[in-house]
Amino acid sequence: MPNLYREVLDSVPTAAIVVDKSFKVRYTNRAFREYFRSQRARGSFRDVISCGETEPVCGTGVKCAYCPIRSVFSDARKAGGKAFRKLIVRGEREDISLTIKIQPLGKYFLGIVDNAYETEIAREMYNAQDIQQRLLPPARGGNGTPYSFLYIPCREIGGDLPDVYEINGDTMGLIADVSGKGISAGMLSAFVKAGWDRSELSPANAIRGLNAKFQELNLDERSYVTGAAVRIDRARREIIYSVAGHNAPLLLKSALGIDEIVMNSPPVSTWIPEFAYEDRAIGYSSGDILVMLTDGVIESRNAKGEQFSLERVEGVLQKSENAERFIERLKAVLKEFCGAFSDDLTAVAFDL
Repeated sequence: MPNLYREVLDSVPTAAIVVDKSFKVRYTNRAFREYFRSQRARGSFRDVISCGETEPVCGTGVKCAYCPIRSVFSDARKAGGKAFRKLIVRGEREDISLTIKIQPLGKYFLGIVDNAYETEIAREMYNAQDIQQRLLPPARGGNGTPYSFLYIPCREIGGDLPDVYEINGDTMGLIADVSGKGISAGMLSAFVKAGWDRSELSPANAIRGLNAKFQELNLDERSYVTGAAVRIDRARREIIYSVAGHNAPLLLKSALGIDEIVMNSPPVSTWIPEFAYEDRAIGYSSGDILVMLTDGVIESRNAKGEQFSLERVEGVLQKSENAERFIERLKAVLKEFCGAFSDDLTAVAFDL
């Protein structure tokens, strides 16, 4: 029967710990060990919560006087076996917020972490955010075309993907917007990052390659990726570009004003599996600014339901002397106009 009890406790999502009156941990279930990243099911408090204390004996270190787990069980011992507390356990890599309830269990104390499952989900979401942040391009370019970018996901995980990199002396830029929001969108944007061919000089060929890989996912018609890709050829002073169902145009600010670069083509999807995406080219002059953005920027609404609009984006670009100032002003104006956002916002600007 004891093995059956352990099996049952290991199968529930609520974290549980059993401690004797000398503060030895006699048992922790699987949820507790996963929650605290513990390698051991029993032992001292230090063994099961990985607090980072280095003293030979648990409870003798300087940190131990402030150990929240030890203190709540100490309260339980003084109060006849019952205690309840909201506390923060400080670990080596992160702090964990929890609510723990202590109940007497014969000659032992039973501790139940009520919100372990929810906190574990929150922690996994934090890890996913960290991974997604690593997919973003560096804040500053190297020896290539200078750029600046804006990335504001409307939820913890975003579905937009900006990318900038160098190949054969040219600067490549990609901006993608996947269907959906949240975790599923984040997974699809990670697919775009992994499936994009960074060795391909032709933006259109890179989109074709991504489209071919997308077909292998066997997703339904509700899943798709819109995007725009550019290669900035500094030797020829040309922008070679291709678009896949991307509604927001590329914007090129020059001495003559702002050009809206539009190309009609379907998104990367199962809709037209073998669509022949093509490259086009447009010249530029020194001092021009190239802007790529997702439709979330244009379609963001304020409390009155008014869209931010392409005209407002162009107004900000018209007043900006370089890419960095454009991104700074765009972010400030968007926040003033909208306050909160219901879609992911992404923009990349290049100083040509």
